[in-house]
Amino acid sequence: MKNLLPAMLLVPAMSMQAVAAENKDFNYHVDNFADIEVLRYEVPEFNALSLKQKEMIYYLSQAAQAGRDIIWDQNGKYNLQIRKLLEEIYEQYSGDKNSDDYKAFEKYLKQVWFGNGIHHHYSTEKFIPEFSQTFFETQVSELPDQSLPLIEGQTREELIATLIPVIFDPTVMSKRVNQDGTQDVVATSANNLYGDGVTQAEVESYYDALKNPSDETPISYGLNAKIIKENGKIKEDVYHLNGLYGPAIGKIIYWLDKAKGVAENDAQREYITKLIDFYITGDLRLFDEYSILWVDDTKSDIDFVNGFIESYGDPLGMTGSWESYVNFKNHEASERTETISANAQWFEDHSPVDPKFKKPEVKGITAKVITAAMLAGDAYPSTAIGINLPNANWIRAAHGSKSVTLENITEAYAMASKGNGFNEEFVIDQPTIDLMDNWLYITDMLHTDLHECLGHGSGRLLPGVDPDALKENGSTLEEARADLFALYYLADPKLQEIGVLTDPNAYKAEYYKYMLNGLLTQLNRIEPGKDIEEAHMRNRQLIAKWVLDHGRKDKVVELVKKNGKTYVKINDYNKMRILLGELLAEIQRIKSEGDYKAGNDLVQKYAVKVDPKLHKEVLERYSTLDIPPYRGFINPVYVVATDDNGMITDITLDYSETYPEQMLRLSRDFTTLGY
Repeated sequence: MKNLLPAMLLVPAMSMQAVAAENKDFNYHVDNFADIEVLRYEVPEFNALSLKQKEMIYYLSQAAQAGRDIIWDQNGKYNLQIRKLLEEIYEQYSGDKNSDDYKAFEKYLKQVWFGNGIHHHYSTEKFIPEFSQTFFETQVSELPDQSLPLIEGQTREELIATLIPVIFDPTVMSKRVNQDGTQDVVATSANNLYGDGVTQAEVESYYDALKNPSDETPISYGLNAKIIKENGKIKEDVYHLNGLYGPAIGKIIYWLDKAKGVAENDAQREYITKLIDFYITGDLRLFDEYSILWVDDTKSDIDFVNGFIESYGDPLGMTGSWESYVNFKNHEASERTETISANAQWFEDHSPVDPKFKKPEVKGITAKVITAAMLAGDAYPSTAIGINLPNANWIRAAHGSKSVTLENITEAYAMASKGNGFNEEFVIDQPTIDLMDNWLYITDMLHTDLHECLGHGSGRLLPGVDPDALKENGSTLEEARADLFALYYLADPKLQEIGVLTDPNAYKAEYYKYMLNGLLTQLNRIEPGKDIEEAHMRNRQLIAKWVLDHGRKDKVVELVKKNGKTYVKINDYNKMRILLGELLAEIQRIKSEGDYKAGNDLVQKYAVKVDPKLHKEVLERYSTLDIPPYRGFINPVYVVATDDNGMITDITLDYSETYPEQMLRLSRDFTTLGY
């Protein structure tokens, strides 16, 4: 489970001055196109690591990048062909690079790179090219035969005929993930997690037959498999070394094995071995065993995620998208998260939910602040700022979970947001701006800490409840549950008692930002006439609109007009907290009981629809600011120095690579699944 960056990160001046002083020579900005800005992040303290630690991070970074083709293929069956074709055109183009067609082509290629395919990384809508079909066909016709990504027996003409509608027809493969519960979400989603002709009813029936409601340690059915139809029968095509994605998995295993050789301790070596065993076999029981060993290792400084993890890309919330993070511990900043996790039982006991939905004993909750060293797969270029794993409910209950906050990523976002005029345009008055200048940075970080460490780790399912019972709404409601837990406790005096927050009114900065984001500013990410689709955005609007609606009688929160513009006004922060607790109690009940209808009613009433007049206003106000709706990152390049015998003597970081240079290098060095 991951916490994505809110639509806009508001940054307190004092914190930013301190950060700027430390990073005054670092250039965060890399590229800007469409609705996206590409940044780079710094990896502070990397040079202070031992050579052995640097080696391990390097090997893990190679394992991370080796899985790149998997996420591209998961996102769409034609993505790898299209990527190869676009890159060949880009590198071999000899025409006028100032022409409208070429500029539009370059923009489209950058969008496809960022989305790991032809659909937007957040909205999952298909990109519509602004260059002509004639331009495209001409460029393909001029490529030499050896540059064409042809499948066996395919001709140039057949390639063009296949890809033209996929690229240019807005009705073909229009949405990667469809979460509209009134439709067959499997048949109408354009991802490549299900085979041709497979229906939602068939998938649900297949897995329902496998599940045992009395199994207290159920595997995560479908996590590493593509459901296909063969001779009219439904079956799994499992991701493993000798199965689907085998060539890429083989490369991942190679680099994981190298990392195992320089592991920091036996515990780390053991769980890397178990992960390799899982990749070899595809056995989800081995993945559970790996997850337990991984959770239990709290001593290693270097850590990583590598595998089929988050299920946001699956309309049924089952199949994991391939992703990887490589990181090492920020010891100083981790004092904050360790204090929070040490008090996990207190927070669980005092939660405003029904006692029967609480964990009687919170186990193994650990949290730390990390420095990201490599982002890959579904975590790249767009990434989370916080992660809580594993996702299996029974493992979390019996063994605990790990939560991390990616502080250098948050810092990079913050530095790139300096002086952008957001506060002046959208925050209601100067006292509220001052409140956020003073407290938003730390309360934003604490929100992420509480969301990941305690929110996702809280509560329990009642016996026999299917973890997948909430279906297409599962991700939205789980993120809402974690956000509500964090928001509720941000205002609790316990945070002052344990020393992670000094001012009892500091929480108001995060409350205001959250309501502003959920009710207004995140609409900048939505195209006119569209609904909200992405789970985190649905979660934020659900909470904000529910609070607005249920606090209407007492005017707890209002949308008010000022000089013809709409602003959020919070009149009673204490009552807002009470409302957040009430909603938390209800969503925890929905999850604990597997109440699909109640969850779907909440999502459909509050999370999906957009007020067109308000939307138009927000877009117009944003148009006066130079603020891209979406941001992501390129990674540093690891430069390895060796002696005459080929032994590694040092590893350094190079931050000079451009966005196209990085994407083309990855295609040259880490293409594992053909073309």
